[in-house]
Amino acid sequence: MTTLNHTGIRHPVFRLLGIPGLEDQHIWISIPFLISYVTALLGNGLLIFVILTKQSLHGPMYLFLCMLAGADIVLSTTTVPQALAIFWFRAGEISLDLCITQLFFTHSTFVSESGILLVMAFDRYIAICYPLRYTTILTNSFIGKIGVTIFLRSYGTIFPIIFLVRRLTFCKSTTLPNTGCKHIVLAHASCDNIRINIWYGFFVLMSTVILDIVLIIISYVLILHAVFHMPSKDARQKALNTCASHVCVIILFYGPGIFTTLTQRFGHHITPHVHVLLADVCILFPPMLNPIIYGVKTKQIRDQVALRLFLKRK
Repeated sequence: MTTLNHTGIRHPVFRLLGIPGLEDQHIWISIPFLISYVTALLGNGLLIFVILTKQSLHGPMYLFLCMLAGADIVLSTTTVPQALAIFWFRAGEISLDLCITQLFFTHSTFVSESGILLVMAFDRYIAICYPLRYTTILTNSFIGKIGVTIFLRSYGTIFPIIFLVRRLTFCKSTTLPNTGCKHIVLAHASCDNIRINIWYGFFVLMSTVILDIVLIIISYVLILHAVFHMPSKDARQKALNTCASHVCVIILFYGPGIFTTLTQRFGHHITPHVHVLLADVCILFPPMLNPIIYGVKTKQIRDQVALRLFLKRK
């Protein structure tokens, strides 16, 4: 046992299993993966196109929505094609460098989306609580600075994970029971002490996603306080309607993630393939449903999409 570190491999080639225990069902499982990916690309691509080409949609809320759509495309593209390659061609082999690249972009994009949802909550807070100062506070230059801050935070917090993983020696099985590379899954394949990996992962979670959730809750408490002090019922209804899409997207983004984290922590009796499927739901559903939610709930976007489709048919 003392020779494990000496016989380990620093740059192995890993083999991703896909959904462990359901290998014979991979073809069928690939169908929802493919549908979600195509829907995410088309829906978010159309959303970005409509917002960027329509001058009236260049307001703060729509620019933040454009950022969210771009992050959705990146999140889907870094994960789903790899999973489809495993399902269709059993092409699960991946080098350590490619594995680290995938987990870096997957994790950093997830943190970016959380940050974007936070600033969208801030946008709704300003729009409802300080409507007369909305355009003077959320100027294009300020929005640009917010966008840069979001991506610097996400890349800055995830970047150290590259070095935390590269320092590891892999002397256990190089077979990963997953559809993609994830930090802790990769760390558990190592024979080294991974305590620093676990604690840094916890730090990233608390300083980004959990902090964002807390600030979003505070924002909506302040929003609800302002809404229920409005004089007319129509004004209250209109204010709540402007938040409906954002609340749906928040629940869709954080809900599966929280449920997955709880099952991984306390559901030790749950079979491995259920854990993998739940983790995949966190990546599949939000990018697919976000453009649908905003397309249905936001009249300006709905009208523009209908206009573009109608003109194309003409």
